[in-house]
Amino acid sequence: MQSPRLSSPTSPEAAPYRYALRAVPSAPAGALRIATWNINSVRLRIGIVRKLVRLAAPDVICLQETKSPDEVFPREAIAKLGYEHQAILGMKGYNGVAILSRHKLHTWAPHQWCGKADCRHIAATIERNGAALELHNVYIPAGGDIPDPKVNPRFDHKLRFLREQVAFWKSATKASRILVGDLNVAPYESDVWSHKQLLKIVSHTPLETDLLKEMLAAHDWVDAARHVVPEPTRLYTWWSYRNQDWKASDRGRRLDHIWVTPDLKPHLAGLHVIKGARDWTQPSDHVPVILDLKL
Repeated sequence: MQSPRLSSPTSPEAAPYRYALRAVPSAPAGALRIATWNINSVRLRIGIVRKLVRLAAPDVICLQETKSPDEVFPREAIAKLGYEHQAILGMKGYNGVAILSRHKLHTWAPHQWCGKADCRHIAATIERNGAALELHNVYIPAGGDIPDPKVNPRFDHKLRFLREQVAFWKSATKASRILVGDLNVAPYESDVWSHKQLLKIVSHTPLETDLLKEMLAAHDWVDAARHVVPEPTRLYTWWSYRNQDWKASDRGRRLDHIWVTPDLKPHLAGLHVIKGARDWTQPSDHVPVILDLKL
């Protein structure tokens, strides 16, 4: 098996960020390709979902912030793209997660956190070469703008959500698992454009980064992106809508994650961050992150 790597840039000038700009290599033969993407309204952006399928041909697509009640989710349009197996959990106008698969989903279930039925976590099981893989798609609350749980209920909700995740994964039995999603935390210094300037900005405060690292350690997760692209290489998956010239300033954050259990670490066969998707027509502010697992 070749060493995992990010896809090559369109030119050497793209260094040090080796992102996928216009093309994504085909998955290795026999590999399972999983994409995670905060789509910011699946019905509004079904066109760029189609573009992702044409560009990368993932076996499984995990979407967050679908903003669609289940009864109007674009099931038929997505089935026509080859994803007949769908586990969806949505609500009107906010949140929402979905697992869309070319392969049968044998079981799927919603998870609730902080006493809220707010459609932020769905899990499903996929079989691959006789092995069962448990796939968790998680959308952690953004947390608002003020990093103080005493005055900002949204930030308090985020911290409570993270603490409950830590407790859950500490007690979880061992299994082959993959956790993906918009976790809304950039945990390391090289996950943000300026560690010093963002220390008091929600998504990179020590309260959040410490809790996310606890969550990572709670189940001995492997951060696939940082396994393939170790620090101090900068790596981002989100660029704000507020920055009109996002490409020139490149003030990004790594908010979107793919984690695997230790038994899957030897099977990591490639990781691709499709930075070019931030420039697609009517884009999300997040870009797809793709993992290839050769099982």
